[in-house]
Amino acid sequence: MPSSTPFVLTLTLALATALAACTATANPPAAARKPSALPNVSVLPQPLAMPGLDRERTLRVYVPPGYAASPQKRYPVLYMHDGQNLFDDATSYVGEWGIDETMDELTRTTGFEAIVVGIDHGNERRMAELDPWPSPGHFAAPEGEAYMAFVVDTVKPWIDAHYRTRPGREDTAILGSSMGGLISDYAIHRYPQVFSKAGVFSPSYWIANPAAYNYARAHPLPADARVYLYIGGREGDESIADATRMQAVLGSSPQALTLHVVPEAEHNEKAWRPEFARAVRWLFQLPN
Repeated sequence: MPSSTPFVLTLTLALATALAACTATANPPAAARKPSALPNVSVLPQPLAMPGLDRERTLRVYVPPGYAASPQKRYPVLYMHDGQNLFDDATSYVGEWGIDETMDELTRTTGFEAIVVGIDHGNERRMAELDPWPSPGHFAAPEGEAYMAFVVDTVKPWIDAHYRTRPGREDTAILGSSMGGLISDYAIHRYPQVFSKAGVFSPSYWIANPAAYNYARAHPLPADARVYLYIGGREGDESIADATRMQAVLGSSPQALTLHVVPEAEHNEKAWRPEFARAVRWLFQLPN
């Protein structure tokens, strides 16, 4: 009798695909989603075209509170995925990360100032866009290579031309969660000349096994790279093992690597919001 494993795998992937689409597009009731972005967050009125993907993408940009009052000052930049979920409850799925409030607080407590660029996800295209490698678990033809080319060749030059950035790799970071964590891992290996820092939250290594590990081995990072790995203990049976495996792969590459495990944390914005401040402090070597 044929094994039922292919059927179970197919059913699992189908269910996961449906869940991913709902996660990317559904919203809580409007009454529970009031606008919460601070005045120093702006949504660019004109989306940027995504070469090779035949679509456009909106950017959301946070600038430090003193940006307008310091016309000669330039700032490091943190690029993040899933922009709808970063700054505003009104556009988030199950609650925002509070990036703007957290960055303002870091400025007050440490003096650190940075620009944060949120790149909106592609709704039903999210899973494909943030998947850089063909692998047995992928949901659709992966578009991560084209997506990251868009970030590096279109988004970053536009931001550098329109904002007072410090454009060098030493002042450029990338961070994301889930599929955004996976593509951030890919980004620092694919573009080490662009990014020197990566925050890899709750990465979906399961969808890219063994591709993610093989790619990391084949593309060792510069010695000054900084990688912040984070995982919650309640994200799935293999989540900690997957992150620990990547930690071992990366261990001989960057001088600065950390893995933070929060045993009771789940796979959601509620967990990622407090972790964000810790990651920024570590990546940019801020005082505690």
